Amino acid sequence: MADRAQLARPRAGARSADPVRKYVGRDRLPGVLARLKARGGTVVLANGCFDLLHVGHLRYLAGAKRAGGRRGVLVVALNTDASVRRLKGPGRPLMPLAERVELVSALECVDFVTSFGEAGAGRLIRELRPDIQAKGTDYTPESVPEAEVVRQLGGRVVITGDPKGHSTTALAERLRRSSR
Repeated sequence: MADRAQLARPRAGARSADPVRKYVGRDRLPGVLARLKARGGTVVLANGCFDLLHVGHLRYLAGAKRAGGRRGVLVVALNTDASVRRLKGPGRPLMPLAERVELVSALECVDFVTSFGEAGAGRLIRELRPDIQAKGTDYTPESVPEAEVVRQLGGRVVITGDPKGHSTTALAERLRRSSR
């Protein structure tokens, strides 16, 4: 797993002194979120590869943020490079974790970014204890793998974003075909 120092390396052309200011490691994030919840915040967790950011991701994350209401705090957990490879196969991720963190961190609707390397998000959910787990429209509330864990912890699952019409895999394939 990448640590903050590794993720915050200066990159050519970066405009911010700390382009990943929203990245918080899993060791610190539960405490940060507990303090926000104690002050009335609603923690929303969205997770995924975000391998090649597209409009479907943006709509999903904007909807996740809205699901938290006025005091909502959106945490986006990105799969590590190794877990993306396990999930998506060779040649993935298309962008390394540090760049995916930087892109997702730049979105206004995102409050915190972290990463996880497990096959599923169950352990992460137990650590972070979100009020809401948001998933995209390729799921239903019943098909979300970690839905039972979320409910056991007193949370709920919401489905956000537009109908599944966007896919990193499909976009990458279109780019490959057009470059031939």
